[in-house]
Amino acid sequence: MRLEPINNPSFARKLVPPALALSATILIASLLAMVAGANPFSVLGLIIKGAFGSKFALLETLNRATPLIFTGLAVAVAFRAKFWNIGAEAQLYAGALITVLLGTGALAWPSGVILPVIALIAVFAGAVLLLVPALLKTRFGVDEVVTTLLFNFIFLLFISMLLEGPLKDPMGMGWPKSARLIPEASLPRIVDGLRLHWGFALAIISALCVWVIQTRSTLGYEMRAVGLNKQAAGFAGIPVNLVLVKTALLSGGLAALGGFSEVAGLKGSLTLDLSPGFGYTGIIVAMLALLNPLGVVIAALFVAGIFVGADSMSRAAGVPTYLADIMLAVALLLMVLAIMLTRFHVVRD
Repeated sequence: MRLEPINNPSFARKLVPPALALSATILIASLLAMVAGANPFSVLGLIIKGAFGSKFALLETLNRATPLIFTGLAVAVAFRAKFWNIGAEAQLYAGALITVLLGTGALAWPSGVILPVIALIAVFAGAVLLLVPALLKTRFGVDEVVTTLLFNFIFLLFISMLLEGPLKDPMGMGWPKSARLIPEASLPRIVDGLRLHWGFALAIISALCVWVIQTRSTLGYEMRAVGLNKQAAGFAGIPVNLVLVKTALLSGGLAALGGFSEVAGLKGSLTLDLSPGFGYTGIIVAMLALLNPLGVVIAALFVAGIFVGADSMSRAAGVPTYLADIMLAVALLLMVLAIMLTRFHVVRD
């Protein structure tokens, strides 16, 4: 048996395998719920109710989805050009670090000025952080999977050093966290009294901008060409290395916006546990979205809904919240298989 590429896959070919992958994920999650001694229909219902069953639950899901949209976009942009950015976690923390450095009193400006300035500098920091692996790849052929992955650990250790040293809040009762942002540097809430902030709107705008770049710009065309066939793109006159560098700058900046959004909109200060793995979960989000920037929003809401709903389900049904992690892992594996089946068909020799 062997795989043969499909030159022009039909709409059904593109739609059916991903739909089957999600259906199989739900089936496997139901079986695991039965093993845990719970009613699978009850468990799935509790997850949906916990994620979307009330105004509070819906806003919490949107809130949880916000950083996932940014990291999902960062991964989708990079993977489209086959630049394997596994370091969105470090780039997110780079944006968070800049937000704290500038937003705790260093810039005494009104909110209408200070917020855009901090956001732009955070984007620059994330872009520069990913620029290093991009240059190592384009100049010396160093595998970016290794460099971007290692940057996660290096940068988190750097953040830990800062939080135990110069950035440590003297009023924090010994906890390793930074000082809180000044009110002018904080993103306002969309709904008073609830945690959803304007970072979510920024995430939606970012997704629309990335979609426009990918579908309506020369850079987007070049990114797709390099991702489809790097050698052919080079023969066609596309500057492959320059496109990869531009892709890296855009990807790193998007991930850094996630850090800016989390600190300025939600946390108010920098801690080492700011991200429970948003950078890595962004890979799942991007793959579930088939690297489509608009699909990233839907995939982020799906993933966030599972996490938020799983917390509620665990309390109500006594099923471990690890079921959510298993669902996402299975969804990713099956979606990768589905993507392959949309582009290839199995032929028996």
